[in-house]
Amino acid sequence: MTELLLAFDRTGGELTARLTRALRDAVRQGRPPAGGRLPATRVLARDLGLARGTVVEAYAQLVAEGYLVSIPGSGTRVADGVAPAAPPVPPPATGHPVRYDLAPGTPDLSAFPRAAWQAALRRALADTAHSGLGYGDPAGRPELRAALAASLGRVRGAAATGRQVIVVGGVAQGLALLVGQLRQHGHRTLAVEDPCSPGTLDLLRAHGIEPVGVPVDTDGLDVAALAATGSRAVLVTPAHQYPTGVVLAPGRRAALIAWARVTGGLVVEDDYDAEFRYDREPVGCLQGLAPDHVVHLGSLSKTLAPGLRLGWAVLPDAWADGFREAKRYADLGCSVLDQLAFARLLADGGHDRHLRAVRARYRSRRDALAEALARHLPDAAVRGVAAGLHLHLDLPDGCAEAEAVAAAAERGVRVEPVTPMRLESEGAPAVVLGYAALPERALAEAARLLGQAVTASCGRRPAGAGAPTGGRPRPPAGRRR
Repeated sequence: MTELLLAFDRTGGELTARLTRALRDAVRQGRPPAGGRLPATRVLARDLGLARGTVVEAYAQLVAEGYLVSIPGSGTRVADGVAPAAPPVPPPATGHPVRYDLAPGTPDLSAFPRAAWQAALRRALADTAHSGLGYGDPAGRPELRAALAASLGRVRGAAATGRQVIVVGGVAQGLALLVGQLRQHGHRTLAVEDPCSPGTLDLLRAHGIEPVGVPVDTDGLDVAALAATGSRAVLVTPAHQYPTGVVLAPGRRAALIAWARVTGGLVVEDDYDAEFRYDREPVGCLQGLAPDHVVHLGSLSKTLAPGLRLGWAVLPDAWADGFREAKRYADLGCSVLDQLAFARLLADGGHDRHLRAVRARYRSRRDALAEALARHLPDAAVRGVAAGLHLHLDLPDGCAEAEAVAAAAERGVRVEPVTPMRLESEGAPAVVLGYAALPERALAEAARLLGQAVTASCGRRPAGAGAPTGGRPRPPAGRRR
């Protein structure tokens, strides 16, 4: 009995289940090792002060699970091939604690409308027939698909029917499924904006397609450069390019649609944070201009919470059936109750009310960060201010990006460097700053510390200390792109 070293509490109920867990843990930890003999049931029962039947049931359960084998005349032993569990690996040292996390990508999760979502879930549970909880259409609940088609048409200028809308587990799944369809149609490359999200680049490569970079300038994607790549499909973020924050200019939008029509190409539109535009109404989506040539991807990851894993793909008719079958074989469909809850939020205006509330909050936070950056980094240019949940900060001339990021980390400020987001294009050193998750005071302090970090890494003195820095002028915050 002593070699088992069981961590077992004899008080309370469910003795058999708790003894089974303790024995399973002991076997996983190699006490005894594979082939080793366990005490006889009578002996272990006596030593633990338990009824013998409790030990017999625990042994029988672990025999059924494959941890133990019972051989007549030889007792009960640990099954061959049962290896001890690897010791837990401690998390890697972070070096410097993060006090102000400006990494982009996450909204203010404290703003999630819990009461509204809970009420919508209750209504979904009350109104849904038992049969509605079974395996349904893998493309999604018809209520949500119809509501999404109507909402996207009203808010984003999309031209879609419920049949063209397929509910997915976020943009990541939508893009992964689409890559599979592209490969079936003979595509081996996908043009992407350069710079681009590193996570997107990793996802594309993991699913067997090679990203080809297309330069981005102040008007967005360079369509002439796209044509020169030979790719027949392109992934774009036209409403708020990631990471530069530029909006695809009207002339470029027209040129991109013309490219798709002339070449028979496919435009994949990631509409990741288009709901957040602060100087005017959001720019309409590309899909509304050319429904037969554009796949529109969106999700709740920026508007509500990424943990919901709920999104949508609006597909041309020629692509919808194949995508739907790919979704079927991927997971048989997304959570029914979450779909019905979101459909109700769309129908009763709850989602619109939430967007109005958080849009005002994010605008205030954007203003706080932009103003603090103007104060503490007057010679660094800020881009992408008009929309979204992040800013693109061009560092001052002569400042090394990696050193600035490291210096910020030493001061407890996490920022994202832009260099890892580039495929081939060259650009000035820059960082990306997400502002959605921090309150105004924290953003102002983070900007102050970032100013110190940039000054230290560039060998410059803080603004206001001695001679002027000679930085280039910038437009007012509300006019920057």
